[in-house]
Amino acid sequence: MPAAFTSTRTSRRQFLTLLGISAAAVSCGTATANGGGSGSGSQIKTLKYQGAVGAVTLPELAADLGYFEDVTLEWVGNTISGPQDIQSAATGQTHFGSAFNGAVIKLAAGKAPIKAVISSYGSDQYSYAGYFVLEDSPIRSARDLIGKKVGMNTLGAHYQALLDTYLSRNGFSKADAAKVEALVVPPVNTEQALRAKQIEVGVLTGILRDKAVAAGGIRPLFTDVDLLGPFSAGTYIMTERFIKQNPDTVRTFVTGVAKAIEWSRTTPREEAVARMTEIVKKRGRNEDITALQYWRSYGIAETGGRIPDKEFQLWLDWLGERGEIKQGQFEPSDLYTNEFNAYGKG
Repeated sequence: MPAAFTSTRTSRRQFLTLLGISAAAVSCGTATANGGGSGSGSQIKTLKYQGAVGAVTLPELAADLGYFEDVTLEWVGNTISGPQDIQSAATGQTHFGSAFNGAVIKLAAGKAPIKAVISSYGSDQYSYAGYFVLEDSPIRSARDLIGKKVGMNTLGAHYQALLDTYLSRNGFSKADAAKVEALVVPPVNTEQALRAKQIEVGVLTGILRDKAVAAGGIRPLFTDVDLLGPFSAGTYIMTERFIKQNPDTVRTFVTGVAKAIEWSRTTPREEAVARMTEIVKKRGRNEDITALQYWRSYGIAETGGRIPDKEFQLWLDWLGERGEIKQGQFEPSDLYTNEFNAYGKG
């Protein structure tokens, strides 16, 4: 098996180790990036963050549209992992990060004092994750997955949660579900690994999904939208300390992202893609802009990215059933706040 493929057990152990590091760093006050005073004049106005290669995140779009007023962004690097992104925010390496809501819950359960402040991505008819098999694969139902390998970008997050939910809704016991092996495969290698039969199922999204489908020879076993309908899957988080010390900055950031969400909904697709293409060109990171031509939606379900209880309750139940958190450990409202989202409030 190629070195890029990581077992569920190893990745989970690494994730739990990072949770401990995150909680310790925050509790010991080592999150130096999260300092600041309580007065509006001393609040942090430059927010450190991680981006994504060849893509435009909602904060980047909001900044380019002028929605952040006196708040600016400072790019410190890129990431392809939601859990890593929010761990960086929890430890003060960045000021905000985005991840699947289940990963946010696990970080909070690891004693990291964080809050989700606005939705960051989701799934709809345009933006969704498909669990693909080869066209001639014998896999036609959930039962056919026993003993099979499913490749995804990271474990313990959105795609593994959806796989578990799919299995559960098809009557799998925990023992049977454990026989389906989730593996980490870099997104750019997923189609190749599937066609080479190194995995039996591959999770594909965005341009990688569209290109793979156009090439033929594969079909979806299921999609996350088929399973749950349109939903917001992830959120931007900040530490409670940063929120308390920089409330005006947080309000500007959250409301600006909310405006960017609505701009992306109401702007003609061609115009939105052209704007994002210019953003990528202007930042000068020598990135391939091909993927932007396939952009259609951020997939966020709620107006202005507001967070409803249901977007966390689903994953609280999932994690509780898996024994990764205690049943009833959190109420959804413990994990997020819409207080700083002024979009649509006049």
